[in-house]
Amino acid sequence: MSLAPTSDQPLYQQLADSFAEAIHQGTLKPGKRLPAIRRVAQSHQVSVNTVLNAWQMLEDRGLIEARPQSGYYVRGVLPAVTRHGQHKARVRDPSSGKLDLIDKVFAAQNHPDYTNISLACPQDSELFPAARIARITASLLRRHPNMIGRYALPPGSERLREEIARRALHAGQTLTADEITLTHGCMEALQLALRAVTQPGDCVGLESPTYFFLFPLLASLGLKALEIPTDPQHGLSLDALEMLLQEQRIKALIAMPSAQNPLGCGMSLENKKRLAKLVNTYHVPLIEDGLYDELQFDWPLSPAVKAFDRDGWVIYCTSFTKTVAPDFRIGWTAAGRFHDAIARLKAVSSMAESALLSETLAEFLASGGYDHHLRTLRRRYAANLDEARGLIARYFPEGTRATLPRGGFVFWVELPGGVNTTEMFDRLLQEQICVTPGALYSLSERYNHALRLSCCYPFDARYTRAIQRAGEIACELAGLTCGEPQGVPLRPQTV
Repeated sequence: MSLAPTSDQPLYQQLADSFAEAIHQGTLKPGKRLPAIRRVAQSHQVSVNTVLNAWQMLEDRGLIEARPQSGYYVRGVLPAVTRHGQHKARVRDPSSGKLDLIDKVFAAQNHPDYTNISLACPQDSELFPAARIARITASLLRRHPNMIGRYALPPGSERLREEIARRALHAGQTLTADEITLTHGCMEALQLALRAVTQPGDCVGLESPTYFFLFPLLASLGLKALEIPTDPQHGLSLDALEMLLQEQRIKALIAMPSAQNPLGCGMSLENKKRLAKLVNTYHVPLIEDGLYDELQFDWPLSPAVKAFDRDGWVIYCTSFTKTVAPDFRIGWTAAGRFHDAIARLKAVSSMAESALLSETLAEFLASGGYDHHLRTLRRRYAANLDEARGLIARYFPEGTRATLPRGGFVFWVELPGGVNTTEMFDRLLQEQICVTPGALYSLSERYNHALRLSCCYPFDARYTRAIQRAGEIACELAGLTCGEPQGVPLRPQTV
């Protein structure tokens, strides 16, 4: 790799990223010795201090380790979570006892004195362009002081919808502003989509595991759930889905094909095309949750399934809450054949999104700063995931496995020794530490030994200590010692 002195990244970070990628791709395998520092400095035409700084960064990310009088070596890392065992597809009522556990977890996550290592809401102010957003908002108010004195009416900011349509090209979608409905975050987009395509009593297909707040959402609409096997590396099982479609067992499907929550996995391009073909063939709408799509680590971005939607059976839903401004709560949907129905539902439920916030976001997108911001976020989250996985390998029981995220900032951890992570959750609450037990992510009991962790926090002593205590309690519950097993690269090769 040739380093770019004119890049906005320091040379040591560029060097660290290049070696990190070699580790992720499997070129540098666990246990392999890194080249001598002076040799790396000469070959890349940088100083010895630059290489030392790069090595320090790789150590912090848990990718390499120094061995006295020997040099630097690629560390053993967590083995990947493998395909879960087969399970029988059962229709379930989402208004089960799981909702009580969800309420308990949310209460803990909202407590200001708790250290949270699981909530998928970025808490680090450096992750958002707050100062620039504030300047844009102030400028808009100076130029248009009457803006906050007028109601925003459907369909909402045309300029923002035009900017969204322009950016959708990165995900392979060809849209116009008129095909886009602005929503109050991604959750409202999902809710509107479900209301448009289902009736109370219908059954909706879900990934397993899936985002846990879909269960109370389905329950509030009187819908039932059918969980579909989802591979920790490759995503939704299309063979299982096709069988359900042939048997007409589901009226709609919700899936995250590009950067799934909680697994972090992504479907291949071939499988995305097949998924689009299936829902168009069987006329069953796919509600595609693209919340983390712009945080995929691979470039160019893998297209959305919506990009291959032939007859409008894919409803794409996303928002800017994870990337730009969480409190703005601005999302959008491109609903294909269901556009008019969803636009009407939006108008009668919450009318339109704030004109001030929408125009602020539109200005930020139009200014060209968003792409630079996303590049920084992707690098930051990739590094955070590396470091968090290194901490898990250090402090959690031997035999612990973790998924290999293709994007976003959450990953899935499965514990050995019959550890019940709900019990682990209760134990950690006593120390004001909050994790999210795997039991939340399914209506079955198959993930009681798993948990989801999040990497969108400052990696300070408080965060590190929380992961250490979680690991210590997991070791105690499992009756096992902590360890660093040899394993596979942290992330799979680029598709």
